[in-house]
Amino acid sequence: MTTGVPTLGPDLERLRADARAFADEVIAPGAAERDRRKEFPTAVLKAAAAKGYWGILVPENYGGMAAGNLGQSVILEEFARADASTHVTLSVHNSLVCGPLMAYGSESLKAAWLPKLASGEALGGYALTEPHAGSDAASLSCTAVRDGDSWVLNGTKMWITTGTQCDVLLLFARTDREAPKAKGISAFIVPRRLPGLTAGKPENKLGIRASETVQLFLENVRIPADSLIGEVNRGFNYAMETLNGGRVGIAVQAVGIAQRIVDETAAFLRDRVRHGEKGRTTQDEDFRLAEMATKVDAARLLCWRAAELRDQKRDHVREASMAKLFATQSCNEIARAAVELVGPAAISGGHVVERLFRDARITELYEGTTEVQKLVIARTYLR
Repeated sequence: MTTGVPTLGPDLERLRADARAFADEVIAPGAAERDRRKEFPTAVLKAAAAKGYWGILVPENYGGMAAGNLGQSVILEEFARADASTHVTLSVHNSLVCGPLMAYGSESLKAAWLPKLASGEALGGYALTEPHAGSDAASLSCTAVRDGDSWVLNGTKMWITTGTQCDVLLLFARTDREAPKAKGISAFIVPRRLPGLTAGKPENKLGIRASETVQLFLENVRIPADSLIGEVNRGFNYAMETLNGGRVGIAVQAVGIAQRIVDETAAFLRDRVRHGEKGRTTQDEDFRLAEMATKVDAARLLCWRAAELRDQKRDHVREASMAKLFATQSCNEIARAAVELVGPAAISGGHVVERLFRDARITELYEGTTEVQKLVIARTYLR
């Protein structure tokens, strides 16, 4: 049983307005140039830290905003509308690092890291995927072996967002090779700059090009025994629960990208001169714009529903996957329609829709592919 559609009260509306102003004034300027240069948004992130956006979920006693998952959704949608690269950097940091550390970390780990993560002193990265363990994350082979008062890590991680820019990783490794593959994985907090932890070259990506993505190589990386998050061999459960929040985060990214596409397409059609008349459109163009806008609103409401259920600590596996499935598919459909409506400018790099079209594609791939979301949703009905 799911809840109805949530609405935003005055506090969340204020958060939304503040985030939109920050996105318009700080994030959006320079986004196209950062994309062209594949330049990590260091100055933008520093400004975001000063506004508290590195600790959206973090409790106030650790220096965070404590805005909850619905609050995070309305904030990060505005960031994605301005720049998907900045969005994913902060989404990973908040949802995939701060979130599980809050939920499963020891008091000593939370005290050591949450204030740094919330203040902007430390940027977080999430290291689950491996070259041969993507959608089948339970097949990961990176190992953590107990050696006295330490764990020793060996293996390779792939597609790691902010892999060289981050200060700390939430990393998953196999701690029991004899256990069934999903039962022998543990989670760790790993400072990024340790002996034996190195990175490959940044990937050359189609979209979100101002967001760094790298391989990480771990060779006898030694961390203290108390770096373990939660219980030993329970890491896969933590990863899957964390990805429910991550999926909402990427669904929100898709909504932000799609909303910007609708806004820019409408502006193009209003300003276009056709047959000597400004703003003249065909009925087909009107209908397509209406369908695009309706899909954005429907996707947004699915995101809000999943985020509110997560805040209520209720089961939201189905709702998170539904939000990601619909939002990301819709975002890509909207991007394709916009390219057709805007025309040559949208494929020559002369219009923002070109960048948005490229950024949209990844939303159906990471944090669980479209096909994975369909499997998850179907299984909630068939179990």
